[in-house]
Amino acid sequence: MSRFVVTGTNTDIGKTVFAAALTRALDGCYWKPVQAGLEDGTDARRVATLTGLPGDRILPEAWRLRTPASPHHAADLEGVRIDADALIPPDCERPLIIEGAGGALVPLNHDVLFADVFARWGLPVVVCASTALGTINHSLLTLEALRSRGVPVLGVAFIGAANDSSEAAILRFGRVKRLGRLPWLETLTPQTLEAAFAEGFDTRDFA
Repeated sequence: MSRFVVTGTNTDIGKTVFAAALTRALDGCYWKPVQAGLEDGTDARRVATLTGLPGDRILPEAWRLRTPASPHHAADLEGVRIDADALIPPDCERPLIIEGAGGALVPLNHDVLFADVFARWGLPVVVCASTALGTINHSLLTLEALRSRGVPVLGVAFIGAANDSSEAAILRFGRVKRLGRLPWLETLTPQTLEAAFAEGFDTRDFA
């Protein structure tokens, strides 16, 4: 079965919402290896709500940390160390969507970044990029960081209002495929998200 990693150019750009949309579109499973921050709900819980998928399709996190911070810092505060080598994508008889934390260069511990783990996995990565000001720089840096480690990049999923100029620059300089664009939704429900993804993306790109 196909497996994909979803990362972002920054935190809070809509990566979890996109991951939920992709999981629902592919009728797959979702896994967030490391969750940092529990008080306001987890990303896995949000994906469960937005997909309406059975609970056994939302796979349990390997690490659950209370503090909403970079995983390495949250782990320090709780007196633990994330063992990056132990992060192994779980088995799933359906397409598996794996969501990282924040951007590609977020530290898991004091020696390993998420991008290093992506390289070990060798799975195709979807880069979620905001369409807001600053996205060209953030997106191109993310693409360079991934490719310098030999991480296969499937393409870029833009999130936000249409910004043709910025998108074109990222695609040209980043030599990357445009997978589609997911707009910010005033009303976010499983139904509106499914419709927006179907309009903006082609599931054949994830075959």
